[in-house]
Amino acid sequence: MKKAFFSWTILFFCNLIWSFHFTCIKLTQDQVGPYFTVWLPMLLATVFLAPYAWRDFRKGNKKLKDVLIFVQLAAIGAFPSQVLMTWGTQYSLASNAAILILALPVVTAVFAFFILKEKMNRIRWISFGIAIVGVLLCSTDDIRNMDMSSQYAMGNLLIFLAILGNGYYNVGCKKVAEQYTEMEMVFYTYLVMAILLAPLVWYYEPQMFSVIPHYTAQTWTGMIALTLFHNFLSMLLFFKVLKYLDATQVALSNYLITFMGLPIAAFVLGETLKTQAIIGGVLVLVSTLILTIVDSKAAREKKQEELVNANP
Repeated sequence: MKKAFFSWTILFFCNLIWSFHFTCIKLTQDQVGPYFTVWLPMLLATVFLAPYAWRDFRKGNKKLKDVLIFVQLAAIGAFPSQVLMTWGTQYSLASNAAILILALPVVTAVFAFFILKEKMNRIRWISFGIAIVGVLLCSTDDIRNMDMSSQYAMGNLLIFLAILGNGYYNVGCKKVAEQYTEMEMVFYTYLVMAILLAPLVWYYEPQMFSVIPHYTAQTWTGMIALTLFHNFLSMLLFFKVLKYLDATQVALSNYLITFMGLPIAAFVLGETLKTQAIIGGVLVLVSTLILTIVDSKAAREKKQEELVNANP
């Protein structure tokens, strides 16, 4: 029980950090391009992690071929989830992206079913249903402004492919989590991502390097937060939790981002927080508590039953 509670506490904190993500991007958007916003914090986090990842690599007596799995995970999962989401949003609407992202837990659950053999039990379905209602209430304005017409078809397709990449990456990392430390998993992913993103930065946003000396305090705040908290601390904690919780549980918890992102945007950016959004946020929190308490208890009882059956 203590391990499960501790894992969910860490996961809650991760989602709190991720809920700052869009606010941080808003803080930097006046001076920093979309690719550079992803690439520079990721590159800096890679540099910070390098000595620790090297230590773990040597301690684990690994060879180069042992870490090539992260080339696949980053190229098929993490890279599309970052780049295609950026491209898709450019060719579609932000409201479309906000609604399509609701498919992430479902997509992750499907990948978890086929790759990890995880199952959606009744408790998870109930939690998922409550969370969906809550997020829809939070996203009332996005739904009202949503436009899925043909002119946005390509953008919507790119966004959905990004969601597929995100789901595949999360499940793929869960599958190899026992073989690598948190430091290694973040480092190898970011190293591949930094290499893949570099040509896009140099081709589309070469002027971004000359702008760095002229960053305002607001831009520095956003970039530092993205580097230290979003790309460094939260990902280390996320991979630590991924060793103990099911990929499906972790995915469903992502609805907390909406719950916590709304008040953050209201406080930092002065955006309006409406009554239905508050109600929706409470429902999201309730669904997470169901996963934390009820589903974790059911999982422990099932494990104990399996142990008893294995040792009659």
